Amino acid sequence: MKKPKNKILGNERICIITGATSGIGRATAFELSKYNMKLILIARNNLNGIYIVEKINKLCGKDKAMFIMADITNFLEIYNAVIQIKKQYNQVDILINNAGARFNMFKQNANGIELTFATNHLGHFLLTLLLLESLKASPSGRIINVSSDAHCGYSADFDYIFERSAYDRKAAYGRSKLANLMFTYELARRLADTHITVNAVHPGGVATNISKNNGWISWGKHYVYYLLKGNLLTSTQAAKAIIYLALSDEVKGVTGKYFYKKKQIPSSVVSYEKEAQKKLWDLSLRLVDFRQNEIF
Repeated sequence: MKKPKNKILGNERICIITGATSGIGRATAFELSKYNMKLILIARNNLNGIYIVEKINKLCGKDKAMFIMADITNFLEIYNAVIQIKKQYNQVDILINNAGARFNMFKQNANGIELTFATNHLGHFLLTLLLLESLKASPSGRIINVSSDAHCGYSADFDYIFERSAYDRKAAYGRSKLANLMFTYELARRLADTHITVNAVHPGGVATNISKNNGWISWGKHYVYYLLKGNLLTSTQAAKAIIYLALSDEVKGVTGKYFYKKKQIPSSVVSYEKEAQKKLWDLSLRLVDFRQNEIF
């Protein structure tokens, strides 16, 4: 296999990717398998997870990748996944919070929380906090949160997530992506005195399976929208933006930023409101029932 030309850091690293059995997550896993690192793939589809790990290990060498089955919306499964990771590795070098979904109808996770918010934000919020000590053990820990330009135009009012009657699928998705950015900025500030960097990325309009859970019509609208805009990307093309943040020397030490096509760009004005970021942080702590003083 021909090695990529990108300049990368150090020796073998440990990289975790959520939502790694399809779309951008899958493409990112295969691209990163070309580098000197161990991959931990987290997803809820057991068959796909086992298949992808076996394929990577066959292509790149035994034990290159491992799979942990966990639903990112299920907080107990996230705890169990972290226990498995910490049993095998003393540190984590790269955490890619990629898993995402949108739902046409109001749904809830096992904890009674609206499912879009639980999938796109809360699960990754909890996973990240649980792995902070492992990331601190790395000489250069990197956290990448996959957001979207869909966050634009929405307020930082997350109270709607409790109301079935007020559910709007577009707003639910947009606010969850806004939460990704606000979490990125708040966490970057809290980790300012560490060597961990935290950045967010908009991968672009991608031909993935997102929205297929809502049926082919919903998925088709997503596909056609970006096709007509002339910027529909393949999963592999979109993965390059994530690879850049995970490995490039150019962003070493860069934190609390939002990227698109390997360049820093501004996010919405609302996303930078510090009081709103703190309010979201406190709300997220309550919803996942996490004691902040355990890590900060």
